[in-house]
Amino acid sequence: MKTIFRAFFFVFLICFVTTHTNAQLKKKVNKNSMGKGALFLYWGYNHSVYTKSNLHFTGPGYDFTLAGVSAADRPSYDITTYFKPSTFTVPQFNIRMGYFFADNWAINIGYDHMKYVMRNNNQVLLSGQINPSVGSEWDGTHVNDPVVTKTDKFHYENTNGHNYIHAELMYGVYLYRTRNKQFAITGQLGVGAGGILSFNDFTFAGKKYMETVSMSGYGLSAQAGMRLEFFNHLFIQGEISGGFMHQVKVINRPDIVNAYTKHAFGYAMGQVSIGGVIYIRSKNDCNTCPKW
Repeated sequence: MKTIFRAFFFVFLICFVTTHTNAQLKKKVNKNSMGKGALFLYWGYNHSVYTKSNLHFTGPGYDFTLAGVSAADRPSYDITTYFKPSTFTVPQFNIRMGYFFADNWAINIGYDHMKYVMRNNNQVLLSGQINPSVGSEWDGTHVNDPVVTKTDKFHYENTNGHNYIHAELMYGVYLYRTRNKQFAITGQLGVGAGGILSFNDFTFAGKKYMETVSMSGYGLSAQAGMRLEFFNHLFIQGEISGGFMHQVKVINRPDIVNAYTKHAFGYAMGQVSIGGVIYIRSKNDCNTCPKW
């Protein structure tokens, strides 16, 4: 995650230096943050909620489903975590880089670091087969049998995390702008799609498997946001988003590729971010070009 974060900022820094160097040689830049040629980057933190889902577990000696599983995210409550260079990527974060390819229309790429944690004491329905050789407390054949999950006996989570890597088409407009253009309020709407990178922790049959990594599925999303922009370059953004996640194969045991979890769920997310805008394109390429 730190590598991805550094890559985003490295690209942004190159664009920033190039733009300001060229600005010394070119005409006046048109600073329209919702206009063609505006490049933006922002970083923030999120809080998410999830719908209940049915988790299907497949592996050597077992094939079963837990119906009606509830889960939550895991925000960091220690405020110092958000400011230390060594830990600020630990909480649930979001990062975006985007470019307005036309007035009001932008494409951006994003990395949403979410956390999905099965709640303890889940009252769920168990269906399927677990062979006695597996050593689970749920050995046997089950058909909608009520069971209660206990963290030390059975647990499933993606806390490092449930990472949604996606592209998004966005439409942005000015809602308000001061006469001197030093402050503005803008709104954004977007739709996106992408893949899910999972770091899974799984406790089952007396064993705990940590951080099994897999590209586990795909997501579809929509978002609405509002920015407070300052001095044409800086902004604070609030955003709400939601969508659908389909995890077709979350590998949950690092030594066995055919041991995996499958499920689908909906989510809603709120986030607050800070960011910046730079302007790639000058107002015009020739001050004396005729208008045909």
